[in-house]
Amino acid sequence: EGAIKLGDSIACNGVCLTAESLQPPNRFTVAAGKETLDCTTFSTLEVGDKLHLERALQVNDRLDGHIVSGHVDGVGHVISTEQERESWVLWIEAPDELARYIATKGSITVDGVSLTVNEVDGPRFRINIIPFTAEHTTLCTHPAGGGVNLEVDLIARYLERMLGVDNLRSGGKTAERLE
Repeated sequence: EGAIKLGDSIACNGVCLTAESLQPPNRFTVAAGKETLDCTTFSTLEVGDKLHLERALQVNDRLDGHIVSGHVDGVGHVISTEQERESWVLWIEAPDELARYIATKGSITVDGVSLTVNEVDGPRFRINIIPFTAEHTTLCTHPAGGGVNLEVDLIARYLERMLGVDNLRSGGKTAERLE
């Protein structure tokens, strides 16, 4: 894949950040502004904490999984983490303003890991972590109450904006167009 270059986008726990300095062979520095600190788990990180790192998708690459932008929408909280057979089951509670975008069999990104939602119960949702993902991420190590960065489905966000769902709910012009 090649070495990280200055200016490269690197998702850190799902947050798209820019490599601002390099310390070869395997370190880089990023800056996180107020907005990033306010809507992610970054303000709770400590030196030595493990992060999920992922390079940005190149336009000519194969898309393998869900569409993920690296723009975290908010912080969810782990309700429970339990091992069931060979995999792990996590229940997470999303903030109310994000819950409407989460649907059974839809996509969700948790700390930068693209996953499929298995069940939804109000603002809470269940995901299944397969052994490979459990071994290569920190998802199964979050304690109950621990925060996780959430990125909801990009298409759902744009669809809501384009249709003007608030306008639709109030019986506005979008409702007339759909009829």
